Amino acid sequence: MSKVKILIADDHPIVREGYKKILMDTPDMQVVDEAGNGQEVLNLVRKKDYDLILLDISMPGRNGLEVLKDIKDEKPKLPVMILSIYPEEQYAVRAFRAGASGYLTKASAPTELISAIRKISQ
Repeated sequence: MSKVKILIADDHPIVREGYKKILMDTPDMQVVDEAGNGQEVLNLVRKKDYDLILLDISMPGRNGLEVLKDIKDEKPKLPVMILSIYPEEQYAVRAFRAGASGYLTKASAPTELISAIRKISQ
């Protein structure tokens, strides 16, 4: 069984570690890279292939929605899930319009994250 190769993009190292811990225990998923800002995300996307990106909406420099648009320009079929502290009604529509495949708040349960990744990556 092939694993879903994931890039985690969040400016908080402790948050990235949390995502990695959740996903490490999931046999069909693998965190292959992580990025702390939008430019790192774009550099990695240009060099490597991923099955899915977990992208924080608010990062220093360019925000997640701006980075999402650039990702979609370069790799339109690459699924991107936006993760945010903001409630869905505030940003979800904008995220989907920008090309996001999914939107989860950081208040979601780990099981919701795993199930959303599975749904989006298929």
